[in-house]
Amino acid sequence: MAIMERGDAREARGQPQQTQHTSHDQAGEASEARGGPEGRPPRDSLAELLKEPRARRWLERAAVALALFIVLSLVFSMRVGITVAALAVIADVVRRSRKDSSVPAWQKSSAAERRTEKQLRSLEKGGYRVLHARAVPRDGEGVSDGRIDHLVIGPSGVYAIDSEKWDKRLPVRTLSHRKLFHGPFNKKDRLDEARWEAEQASKIIANRVGFEVPVQPSVAIYGPSIPWKVMRVRDVDVYAGPRARGYLRRRPKILTESDVQRIYQAAQQALPPKYPTEAEAGLDSKQ
Repeated sequence: MAIMERGDAREARGQPQQTQHTSHDQAGEASEARGGPEGRPPRDSLAELLKEPRARRWLERAAVALALFIVLSLVFSMRVGITVAALAVIADVVRRSRKDSSVPAWQKSSAAERRTEKQLRSLEKGGYRVLHARAVPRDGEGVSDGRIDHLVIGPSGVYAIDSEKWDKRLPVRTLSHRKLFHGPFNKKDRLDEARWEAEQASKIIANRVGFEVPVQPSVAIYGPSIPWKVMRVRDVDVYAGPRARGYLRRRPKILTESDVQRIYQAAQQALPPKYPTEAEAGLDSKQ
């Protein structure tokens, strides 16, 4: 390409009119490379852009903001229109950010898991590692798959936390540390399920690392008032959801940093994501 350009330049010295044609041709090619004679982007790129959820959200915000600006500017003043339009965009950004989660499937479910996930993020600086929404594979008896909302591995041990959103109008009470009631409803099955999930995770991880790994089951409850800090019912720790972070912090250290990393890697491999992302699904299919 460089040789051809130098040859064209030598010919152009003796033919000034051809130079103009050449420059026009190059300008036309450049404009076509930009997507059209006026530099407009091609339609395919616009279509691909509109397929992105983030781009669609910003277009929706812009449309709403523009409509508010026009209506309020006509009714009141331009300053009011700009202010309200800007506030509407900010409010929507804040509202959607509160719904964001590292697990896509949770974005349409209860906020309980997201609230616990937010608390657990602050523990990462203290050496804790967290896996969210992990599937418990079937055991030898063919028991159906379970799901651990949050598997926490840190200096104080390993914990399987299930986040629950209960009706706040019904009281929560316990009987002799063996029964848990939410109003008239006995939560025995829910506690037994949480304990089974933790037991399965303990066995699976222990097989990977070669030593015993106790996993403490717990249930973080959001909604109703919990009249205790932490209570163990049927071997499951029960506490109010907002206490999840404190529940883990106030425990003595029993694992070293290398133990935490080794258990985390084993759990990551042995307990697959309940809702794998497209990238993870592609890796699994290749394997």
